[in-house]
Amino acid sequence: SAMRERKTTDPLHSTDPLHLSTDLSEGKKLRLKQEVGLISGVSLIAGTMIGSGIFMSPEWVLHHMGNPASSLLIWAACGLLAMFGALSYAELGTIIKESGGEYIYILRIFGSFPAFLFAYTSVILVRPAGLAAVCLSFAEYAIAPFYPGCSSPQVAIKCTAAACILILTIINCLNVRLATSVMNIFTAAKLLALLVIVVGGLVLLAKGQTQSFQNGFQGTTAGIGAVGVAFYQGLWSYDGWNNLNYVTEELKKPEVTLPRALMIAIPLVTCLYLLVNVSYLAAMTPSELLSSGAVAVTWGDKVLGSWAWLISLSVALSTFGSSNGTFFSGGRVCYIAAREGHMPDVLSMAHVRCLTPSPALLFTSAMSLIMIISGSFTTIVNFFSFMAWLFYGMTISGLLYLKIKKPELPRSYKVPIFIPITVLVAAVYLVLAPIIDQPQIEILYIILFIFSGIVFYFPLVHFKYHPCFLQRVTLHLQLLLEVAPTTRDAN
Repeated sequence: SAMRERKTTDPLHSTDPLHLSTDLSEGKKLRLKQEVGLISGVSLIAGTMIGSGIFMSPEWVLHHMGNPASSLLIWAACGLLAMFGALSYAELGTIIKESGGEYIYILRIFGSFPAFLFAYTSVILVRPAGLAAVCLSFAEYAIAPFYPGCSSPQVAIKCTAAACILILTIINCLNVRLATSVMNIFTAAKLLALLVIVVGGLVLLAKGQTQSFQNGFQGTTAGIGAVGVAFYQGLWSYDGWNNLNYVTEELKKPEVTLPRALMIAIPLVTCLYLLVNVSYLAAMTPSELLSSGAVAVTWGDKVLGSWAWLISLSVALSTFGSSNGTFFSGGRVCYIAAREGHMPDVLSMAHVRCLTPSPALLFTSAMSLIMIISGSFTTIVNFFSFMAWLFYGMTISGLLYLKIKKPELPRSYKVPIFIPITVLVAAVYLVLAPIIDQPQIEILYIILFIFSGIVFYFPLVHFKYHPCFLQRVTLHLQLLLEVAPTTRDAN
């Protein structure tokens, strides 16, 4: 179209090889900037992983496991599982050097239909629900000081969460470098907050407050369902270990940056999580921790005294930084799926000056706002881990297929085969254990939602039925949003 020709031959962009494809057969197209280096990569992983989970989940892990020692084992096992999963994804990222994470790996290995189901579920439900949940956590802590001695009104919480999403939308649509700078700053802030908790705990241990660790394994829960739910609670705090794979095309030297960033960020977060849990248990007895509505705030009241407000501020900063990382990577899933023909074309376009996937980011923002306003996403978020590990397991099985059937494919990094096998076994366990131990109707609803994508796949993707009015809508949206088609990186 004339619109496409005018936008893609703009001389403003034609001189930068990072922005434009050299494939003249397609015409020159925009390309997202490669601005995510090692430090930003570590910040994206660690900054997304460290959200509200470590400040809220410890009591639930302890509740399901029954004692401090076994709960610490769960936290360590969750970190090891996240590390194994990330290393497996690192090899996939060096074989398939495209953005999109699980979506692009499932598409290239298993084909269009399962990839569409993943994109449909992730773009409509999983990513917006996760972003809405983290933003609501931010809102609760951000406005709590304005309502001392009482719970904050739901209207104020929802309005603050919506404002958080709108601010993130503006930041991420304006500039990739601005978004990564925000990640770097907030990651440094939340690491500092966790270090304060760690140091406070070490001081308490030095003073002999070790009563929580005596008879540490007494009363351990042995049921497979309880252990599975405890893993869900712990893994929610580690969620984000795979986020760098969503922006592979925006990495500087992805074959080097991707594995290095993973090997720095995830062990760092795991060590911090373990030390923070030890600090909580040094300051509180297990019964006190279980009765705490917000364990980090209770820790602050006990240890910091008049400075306890620092913990509420730290949690607010932490959740804002985590929601920025979730938004940054979640918008890329929508963008890549549209580029591959599984979403409307306009979502695959980038702003002609800012070079950000603004239509995809705006769509993710809109879906998250709907979930915040409706307030009906709580059950969805509770089963987030079920859906996530269902697709993680499918992705890891794809890596095993490539290792066995396609060993000749070039790759700059190889993970030992026992690591993806371990992750696959864990994924099968995490998906099946809650169903076997405590079957719930909500899981059936989730499975039905995933397969409801069939209704859209066959007419719109398989048979390529595109109503004429959609082309006119796309053209008008291009003009309104100032966006143009993009091309994938030439790696």
